[in-house]
Amino acid sequence: MGSPEAFRPASGPLGVASFEPGGLLDVLSVAAVVLDDRGRIALWSPQAEELFGWSAKEALGQYAAKLLVAEEHVEPVLELFTEVMSGGGAWAGVFPVRHKDGSTRLVEFRNMRLLDDRGGLYALGLASDEATLRGVERDLALSVRLVAQSPIGLAVLDTDLRYVLVNPALEGINGLSAGKHLGRTVREALPFLDVEAIESAMRQVLASGTPLVDQFTIGRTQADPGIDHAWRASYYRLEDSGGRVIGLATTVVDVTEQHRVASEAAEARRQLAIIAHASVFVGTSLDLVRTADELADIAIPDLADIAEVNVLDSVLDDRPAGTTSTGAGPAIFRSLAVAGACPSTPAGDVDPTGGTAAYAVNHLITRCAITGLPILVARVEAQDLSQIARDGEAAALLGRAGLHSYLAVPLIARGEILGVLDLKRTLNPRPFNDDDCALAGELAARAAVCIDNARWYQIQRHAALTLQRHLLPRTPPRSIGLEVAYRYQPAGIVGEAGGDWFDAVRLAGDKTALVVGDVMGSGINAAAAMGQLSTATRTLADLDLDPATILHHLDRTVRALDETIATCVYAVYDPHRAQCRIALAGHLPPVLVRPGSFPVLLDLPTGAPLGVGGVPFEATVLDLEVGDQLVLYTDGLVETRDQPIDDRLDALLSLLVDTHLPLEVTCDRLLAALRLPNGHDDIALLIARVVPTGPAGD
Repeated sequence: MGSPEAFRPASGPLGVASFEPGGLLDVLSVAAVVLDDRGRIALWSPQAEELFGWSAKEALGQYAAKLLVAEEHVEPVLELFTEVMSGGGAWAGVFPVRHKDGSTRLVEFRNMRLLDDRGGLYALGLASDEATLRGVERDLALSVRLVAQSPIGLAVLDTDLRYVLVNPALEGINGLSAGKHLGRTVREALPFLDVEAIESAMRQVLASGTPLVDQFTIGRTQADPGIDHAWRASYYRLEDSGGRVIGLATTVVDVTEQHRVASEAAEARRQLAIIAHASVFVGTSLDLVRTADELADIAIPDLADIAEVNVLDSVLDDRPAGTTSTGAGPAIFRSLAVAGACPSTPAGDVDPTGGTAAYAVNHLITRCAITGLPILVARVEAQDLSQIARDGEAAALLGRAGLHSYLAVPLIARGEILGVLDLKRTLNPRPFNDDDCALAGELAARAAVCIDNARWYQIQRHAALTLQRHLLPRTPPRSIGLEVAYRYQPAGIVGEAGGDWFDAVRLAGDKTALVVGDVMGSGINAAAAMGQLSTATRTLADLDLDPATILHHLDRTVRALDETIATCVYAVYDPHRAQCRIALAGHLPPVLVRPGSFPVLLDLPTGAPLGVGGVPFEATVLDLEVGDQLVLYTDGLVETRDQPIDDRLDALLSLLVDTHLPLEVTCDRLLAALRLPNGHDDIALLIARVVPTGPAGD
């Protein structure tokens, strides 16, 4: 139906609606000519003057055949006129007509007989330029065929946005016949689309005249209600030749396939970005818990709303996995990391990190660990919660949080199942699919290697620390004239324990040997080399040799070890002479602390590290008095990666100014002030104070 305004009288006379020219008849400029029964022109329209060139004054009363027809065509024209006037019916056709300017033009005619109220006969001729008419016919035929056969959906709507034309392609796109479109608005015909946005765009184009092109939209139609489709729609305002707005044209192109391909490509890029991100940010350290945290954080929120890294407890203890192919018993998992997409997700409440939980064989996480295959529950039902959660309370929490999709993928490294990456969706409405499963599997595979590396380093570090602590002395010896205190701290970084050692050995003649050394490197190999050197040092010390000679023999021992280098400071204190003989092998100089004086670094021959060979060692004699202190240490106490060594040594000296503190307190004070939280080297520290002759502590 048309707009109500179309029937409302305009400003024309007598209240009759008037419109600006611009319709089809105006385009054709149809001329009207009336002849009396003798063939004379009785009526002549302005369009006739435009078409034939003769004014009404010139044409009225003239014989039409004489005025408009060439001589050779007069006879057949008169025959046709006679036939029409005798009631032989109307005539239509193309006829050459003579223009006032002398030219001949082809004109399309429609001729018919008229009868007035007195019985008089007249002939009505309607004429239009043949070329103009043929052009309009071609345009119309082309338009009809394009609309009917175009694969693009086409529609025309009136100014009330009601359908007045729909082509077959749009019928197929919308799943509605043309009859169910016509006369209806978009809202009435297609209520399942975003009609607010569509009608708003249409009104904008009607008002402005500016087309809107390629407006992208997604929705579902009655033709295919179960699948999302994508379209690109364009809107154009329609105007007649006089500029009057008569409606709106729209084109609709189904781009579902292109959208699917683009969406798949975007999803592939997203997955590659996640994997690339994981390659950079998972496994940045050899700390097991930190690696698990990094994996859980990567999965949030792009892949899941809750991510949990569960590792088999037996794997952490380097025992055979508790699960078997037979699935005979429950699996014990330790939750290393849990991450949630937002504070409202009950991540930590469902499985607190650090704790262990036993999952029965029917639990999905256990099945994943047993089979080594992913477990995907695209849509979680209420009865599935008990097979996902660790217990009833956790199941209730997940139910209230809206858990609707679940995915578990195994963590497998070097053929061994380490645990399971557990993923849940509560906020993201999309269920997990096969693509998510593949992405999670790729993340798990990469992260599992990092977790396994961290696990082995942790085992190695534990072994190195155990070996080192077993080899190092536990309590200082009760020496004559000397009070001794010492400390050992492993490196703060996983896998970097091992090479530092210290010792205090009572010798013959009430003398005491003081040793601090550092084997280059870290880990179990450095700890083993340290054990060999510590044993060799203690054995050589019993021979009561000069410190330089001791270092010479240790140098030969180190050279016998494979690719080992070590530094060492060896000192022997004789209480009866109140003297100390000291020799260095590439080691940092000891600190001498004397009451009433500022601590100083001893200026001693540095020597070469043990294992270099060919460099002599030199011992220095140092006289000591009661209250004097010697501080021996390894480089881990003073060396850092971002501070000059001189600044650190100055800090060490400043911390030793107070000579009245107990040695144990001094040790703790030095470590607290100089030890960095994530130091890259272990520390051995030994402090000896000269006391009056007699057993220490007397």
